[in-house]
Formats: sequence, structure tokens, C-alpha cells
Amino acid sequence: MQLTSTAFKNNGNIPAEHSYRGGNISPPLTIAGVPADAVSLALICDDPDAPVGTWVHWLVWNLDPKTNQIPKGSLPPDTLVGANSWGKAEWGGPAPPSGTHHYIFKLYALKEPLVLKPGADAKALETAMKGKILAETKLVGLYSAAR
Repeated sequence: MQLTSTAFKNNGNIPAEHSYRGGNISPPLTIAGVPADAVSLALICDDPDAPVGTWVHWLVWNLDPKTNQIPKGSLPPDTLVGANSWGKAEWGGPAPPSGTHHYIFKLYALKEPLVLKPGADAKALETAMKGKILAETKLVGLYSAAR
């Protein structure tokens, strides 16, 4: 399974328009190689470099496994969104207080849909995925506070 973006390469710089202060628009993502037996997809984007511990930027689940594009600034219909570390059920772009941070987009192919209410947090999502993951991949973007 692969996860890529036309906005940035793996381990490349995320453009400012996707940052919290620069437009806060979710980046376009391309999905390929989803296992044929996948029933659902989930996506987590977080920043493990945050001074307070891992900061969650985006939680998305129950994506159709046939999804091959997540357009810039939007999500496919019927996709559920969880609460990021700002407490909002939406994309929260990079906003590091200092230095360069890693933003890890983790995509999971699941063998069943998840039963979670919209606005659930990362812990609830990760618990719900246990034992249901068929495949996973990641895409890493970088963003610096100096921008």
C-alpha cells in the first residue's frame, strides 16, 4: 500500500498553505495498493516532535477502500473525522513552536468499518483499529517554525 501527495514528497517540506497559520488546508493525498479484502481505510496525521508529546493533526476513518484520491481541502462523502489536539473535528495544519517537526500521515487498511462517533479522539480510534489492520503505510512531511 502506498500513500503519496502531489504537494510534498516523502520526507519533504509541506507547503505553507497546509500549515495552521498559512491557510490550514489539508493536503491532497493519493492512495494506491489497498488490499482487495480491505473494507475500510483510516488515516492519522500526527507530530511526534511536539513539546507536549504527540500532537494529533487529523483523524479520518471509514474511508471507502476504493478511494484513490483525497482532494486538497476536502474528504470523500461519508468519511468520519475525529478530534485533533485542538479539540476540533477537522484538519489542523502544522504549527510547530520551534524547529523542524515531522508530520506523519499513517494510512491503515482495515478488515471492517469502525464503530466510532464523529469527534472521537486518537486513543479511541487506535483502540477501535486493534485486530482489524490488514496493511499500513506512511508518508512523512516536514515543516519548520522558521517559515
